Amino acid sequence: MSLNTATPTPQSPALRWGFVGTGKIAGWMAAVLRDMPGAQLAAVASRSAVSAQAFASRHSAERGFAFWAEMLAWDGIDAVYVATPTARREEICIAAAQAGKHVLGEKPFTSLPSLKRITAACREHGVAFMDATHFVHHPRTAAILERRDELVGRPSALDSSFLVPLGDRSDIRYDRSLEPLGALGDLGWYTLRATLEYLSPLAALRSINARLRRDRHSGAIIGGAGSLVFEDGRVSTWRCGFDAETPIIKLRLSGPLGQIAMDNFVGDEADGSASYRPARASGTAAAPSLIRVGSHYPSPALMFQDFAVAARDPMLRDRWIEASERTQGLLDAVQDAAEG
Repeated sequence: MSLNTATPTPQSPALRWGFVGTGKIAGWMAAVLRDMPGAQLAAVASRSAVSAQAFASRHSAERGFAFWAEMLAWDGIDAVYVATPTARREEICIAAAQAGKHVLGEKPFTSLPSLKRITAACREHGVAFMDATHFVHHPRTAAILERRDELVGRPSALDSSFLVPLGDRSDIRYDRSLEPLGALGDLGWYTLRATLEYLSPLAALRSINARLRRDRHSGAIIGGAGSLVFEDGRVSTWRCGFDAETPIIKLRLSGPLGQIAMDNFVGDEADGSASYRPARASGTAAAPSLIRVGSHYPSPALMFQDFAVAARDPMLRDRWIEASERTQGLLDAVQDAAEG
């Protein structure tokens, strides 16, 4: 599913972005765009004119809008980054597609049917769609996939954990009306996307075992664990949660020849690099203890680069839609198995 990242050529016009949302993640992404060639933050929409104008001023955007529909009607943007709560994402993404704007949507989505309505609108109106998963765009992902069969053989198992301490119940992720999937959507999305990227199962699911933990006060999903067994015998085990004492963001891919491990499979270092550690099976030659993959840009910046390439080339769009829909499909299946 991963693409090698490609930098827009100097002749390519900058993709003019409109952001919907002025929260923490939108501010982070705006800072990323500031130093990116081929991208420009042109406008932002928020729930109030004051917050929109403040965000626009802080990040050197041309316009601030008090309502997202007004921004979508403006011809000064080419693409929209939808950084709203999950429950409000579908309406805005579809409206953006209908307005002829390319769509980058934060993840997760409320359900696979909801996501398919978004992607159908994007296809109908000839615009690109991508979810905002960063790690798949870092060259580490492509490097691992290139050497995976050499290092582990046919991959048979993947074990992943994304656990963080987040006990602040005022956080939006504890609000079930806005973030109905809680930790499963916020963190579990990454473990399931890693399953598709690294384990790469082509067969259908045979069985799912899943357990979810809910906050006793809000009822929000604060954690979960389980396993996915595919018809070809590959197995993915995963854990996610807001109730860890310290962050644990690790992954291990296994096969008959050895393993590949990552201590942080969703992020990269301050210098843009990211690492992985191969280990040979007992009795075979030793592999290097740590391999670091460099990058001129951090993974969120590479995501914007890959998006710009897909916006220019319709032939590159379907693979990103497929990756989003398969990830959301696994998310839905896990929730159904846990609560059915």
